[in-house]
Amino acid sequence: MPANHHFGLPPALAAVALVVLAGCSSPSGTAGSFNADSINPVSWITPYKADVIQGNFVSKEQVEQLRAGMTREQVKAVLGTPLLTSLFHADRWDYVFTLQRQGVKPQAYKYTVHFKGDVLERFAGDAMPSETEFIAQLVNRRKLGKVPPLEATEAQLKAAEKPSAGKPDAARGASADASAGEPAKAYPPLESPAR
Repeated sequence: MPANHHFGLPPALAAVALVVLAGCSSPSGTAGSFNADSINPVSWITPYKADVIQGNFVSKEQVEQLRAGMTREQVKAVLGTPLLTSLFHADRWDYVFTLQRQGVKPQAYKYTVHFKGDVLERFAGDAMPSETEFIAQLVNRRKLGKVPPLEATEAQLKAAEKPSAGKPDAARGASADASAGEPAKAYPPLESPAR
């Protein structure tokens, strides 16, 4: 018994899909005013990438505190523990800091201090940003909508003062209960007495 299969519609849909996809991958000269990113649907939605901050941030204010003749402990108190130390270069500490943010070119800062024995001899490196400049780089530039007014109008204040029908006002709740002939309720303390 022969099997009769109908394969008319699915191959036609597959052929149309291939033609459309082939059009999306055409050379940039034939795409007209569109570039590859505007045609590719994958680029329409970008995944969230967290900011990556690595290393020791050394600010301009910290660098300004360095003086030749400081001890290793004093330098460590000002700049923090170095990111890189080497057995082969025991008299050199490297402070490396990198910042990677979505949509912004990665930034890298390097600062090196050299010792002679236990005393700071010289120090050099990149021009470091101040703390306020660094914080300004991290601030999210997203614009928020208009903030609603945080003040109540006179009509809103008067409406809030009126007690609802059948219920005592919150400010007069205890006195209303007492005037109705019920004794005032005593509640247990929230904390146990100190022993």
